[in-house]
Amino acid sequence: MATSRRNFLTSLSMLAVSTVLPLNTFSFGPDNKLKIVLIGTGIRGVSFWGKRLADNYSDILEFVGLCDINPGRLEYARNYIGVSCPTFADFEEMISQTKPDLVIVATKDSTHHEFIVRGLEMGCDVLTEKPLTTDERKAQAIIDAERKSHKNLVVGFNYRWSPYNTKIKELLTENSIGELTSVDFHWYLNTYHGASYFRRWHGLRSEGGTLLVHKATHHFDLLNWWINSDPDEVFAYGDLEFYGLNGSFRGDKCRTCSNKSKCDFYWDITKSDWMMKLYVNNEKYDGYIRDNCLFRKEINIYDKMSAQVKYKNNVVLNYSLTTYSPFEGWRVAFNGTKGRIEAWIDIPYFKDISIDQAEMHTKEMDQTGNDEISVKPIIVHKLWNKFEVVNVEMERGGHGGGDKRLQDKLFKDPEMADPYGRSAGLRDGVMSVLIGIAARKSIESGSPVRISELTDFEPRVKRI
Repeated sequence: MATSRRNFLTSLSMLAVSTVLPLNTFSFGPDNKLKIVLIGTGIRGVSFWGKRLADNYSDILEFVGLCDINPGRLEYARNYIGVSCPTFADFEEMISQTKPDLVIVATKDSTHHEFIVRGLEMGCDVLTEKPLTTDERKAQAIIDAERKSHKNLVVGFNYRWSPYNTKIKELLTENSIGELTSVDFHWYLNTYHGASYFRRWHGLRSEGGTLLVHKATHHFDLLNWWINSDPDEVFAYGDLEFYGLNGSFRGDKCRTCSNKSKCDFYWDITKSDWMMKLYVNNEKYDGYIRDNCLFRKEINIYDKMSAQVKYKNNVVLNYSLTTYSPFEGWRVAFNGTKGRIEAWIDIPYFKDISIDQAEMHTKEMDQTGNDEISVKPIIVHKLWNKFEVVNVEMERGGHGGGDKRLQDKLFKDPEMADPYGRSAGLRDGVMSVLIGIAARKSIESGSPVRISELTDFEPRVKRI
């Protein structure tokens, strides 16, 4: 039984090169399940990597341990996920006692490397939430650990699995616009979702590495995958001009703030039973405040970011991230030698958006699977021809349908053919964070930063 579980996880590392073993050789069943432990019981841990796995894949996997430094949140997480496994405050104790096949890491970004490295060293395969880590030294430590361990690391990039993003990849792979030369990519976070990062630990550079790492790792991974090359050099600008010290007033936290009536960003966490039970009821254990002030003085990340990236295959990327847009959405344009592709999600001027901006991110994170199918356009405009509209069916929930497709591939159907190489491993995780790390270094130094100077991973002209 141990051999079949190990073969299953070995197949995960082979997904990216489309060399997997048939699932029926693993003989999964009630008496032979994949043993999983989870460290980090925040929202992403308990929902996407917790409850969703327990609800949808309990026939082939089981949680044998949960770990967190906050005992109150840990106990709530066990009940919410719906498992009866033991809980631990000490990671190594959990690994030693439960002997899992797979460790899922969903802690703060700045600590990912600790549990990835130790999990690999203790003989486990590891699946980590994005971003892989927050600086180049930690990235190198992870690279070294995977090499020494001969175990596997999988990075949970879900955006690749959205049908809309996959269709873009298909069009590019088919050379529908000839040889790709440049890309423009712009992501807009609204004043609900964007602001939320500055309330949380993400507002501290030491914890999340700035949004060029925490948030943009999603975007850079998509771009690396679409462009099918590794980044070579990065130059960037960024500043903090809206949140943090830029506020005209500030308070302790939203619940107790005397400025509630005049603050446009006031957020009443007490209206969410889920947030109260997961966070507020457990503040006494670790002091983590979920409704912190957006304008507290210690915030030291950027709220506007712009980067230019030159890829190894000579494609040039122009990227920007805005954190206080009146709407939430993104747009991308690909220029090629034979035409141009344009794509976008939730740009209100292109089509009426029926969902309220305050609910936009909540709907995107929804894991119920009850979302209605909608049709989104992609424009393909070839030189000297009329443009073509390619319509793509997709869901809004679960990150545009990417969440369930990623997990189905990982746990239910690893032998499924994937001509687009959507499964992400160590190199994908490293290259996506290195763009953000290089951008941060460029902002600080005022000079371009070469990717090859950050780790011993040499950028490749072609990903595959």
